[in-house]
Amino acid sequence: MPARAGNRATDRDLVGDRAVRYRYPAFVVTSVAASLLAALLGYAQKVPCSSGGAWNSFTGQFRDACYTDIYPLYYNEGLSSNQVPYYGHPVEYPVLIGAMMQAAAWVVHSVTDPTARGKDFYYVTVLLLAVCLIAGVLATAATAHREGDGAGWKAALLVALSPGLILAAFVNWDLFAMALAAGGLAAWAAKREWLAGILLGLAVATKFYPLLFFGALLLLCLRAGKMREFGRALGGGVAAWLVVNLPVALTATAGWGRFYAFSRDRGADWGSVWYLFEHYNVPVLGDSSTGALNLLSSGGFALACVGIAVLALTAPRRPRLSQLIFLLLAAFLILNKVWSPQYVVWLVPLAVLARPRAWPYVLWQLAEVAYFFGIWGYFVDLYRTPGQGGYAGVTPGWYFVILAARLLTVGLLASTVVADILQPERDRVRASGLNDDPSGGVLDGAQDRLVLVWHRRPSQPAEAAAS
Repeated sequence: MPARAGNRATDRDLVGDRAVRYRYPAFVVTSVAASLLAALLGYAQKVPCSSGGAWNSFTGQFRDACYTDIYPLYYNEGLSSNQVPYYGHPVEYPVLIGAMMQAAAWVVHSVTDPTARGKDFYYVTVLLLAVCLIAGVLATAATAHREGDGAGWKAALLVALSPGLILAAFVNWDLFAMALAAGGLAAWAAKREWLAGILLGLAVATKFYPLLFFGALLLLCLRAGKMREFGRALGGGVAAWLVVNLPVALTATAGWGRFYAFSRDRGADWGSVWYLFEHYNVPVLGDSSTGALNLLSSGGFALACVGIAVLALTAPRRPRLSQLIFLLLAAFLILNKVWSPQYVVWLVPLAVLARPRAWPYVLWQLAEVAYFFGIWGYFVDLYRTPGQGGYAGVTPGWYFVILAARLLTVGLLASTVVADILQPERDRVRASGLNDDPSGGVLDGAQDRLVLVWHRRPSQPAEAAAS
């Protein structure tokens, strides 16, 4: 039998007078086993490229749908020529991804053949990311385990065996950020605010999206009067981010700043709604100038944040933490300038914890799978040479249908979460009446201190109106 919710140590039974049997919560074994299976499936999906040579064929890697950023960036970021990220070559990623790049490059530096060394770099990175996958699934399952009723092992299966996550697991380094962000959320759920802040700060130093977690915490702590706890988390996050960023920022300023300049100067890119608008020359929204795009994207997201803040402070019952983070992240993805296939890794754990209805989740996963194959098929159509036989790819029209389907299914997921917030009795976590916000840490069961209430002016009785 699994340990009961809330038991932090493993249960132990004496057998005879010498043997000891340890029983772990079911979610631990399930998380590790499901994550290992997911890593193997993700690795197998890339075998046509890693073992079949498709990485050395520009359109071949798209035709076989086994593209990854990891292999080409070993060469493009100067790692193959022993250039240290940020110092020898500017890198378009935050510093902890640069650190993982450098660690993998150091492991394979003794391999003499450049092509073999690039593949070994990929293999080492996959091993590191597989560890991150296990850690991220374990942390998410530990957070869900607080709900009781087997929620931990169910969450482990839903996250690890998500088809979208398996396909995108080894496209980029996003599993590193996912693991740190999930760990931060688990630490907050355990009421360890400093640790939560430190892990989230490190997550922001890996990918920028975990910054949104602090936004959700601010809103909910403001409503619950838990600003001291939020301050501890924020302090830990700022300190952790500064510790890993400042040394590089001060000694390799240009290389460190590449990520921020790249993000600012980037145009409408694959997967984004702005790329769709630009392709079809939609007035105003399809403006391809970087300044206008930045204004539209950031302005749209700012408006979405205001709407989510109003929802957080006016809802009849305080939203759960995972619900609010999910809404912020969904809005960010829908309105961002780029929406890469691997960004599904960001959203899966939060979608599982937010607990929307099953059918929108399934529709979204189907859309993510369709987009994963659709984007590579679109690249085949764009880049194949005239007269080249075989698979002809996905035409622009169909690609944008698939893009719109992914966008709409994420919007559908978000709408079900909003409905659960506005009607708490619909919320699958709260429906039993036994739970409030199991992942909320100090927010769980806390009384509201600040709630915005919209007052309507009472209508005058008919008699008074007539007089």
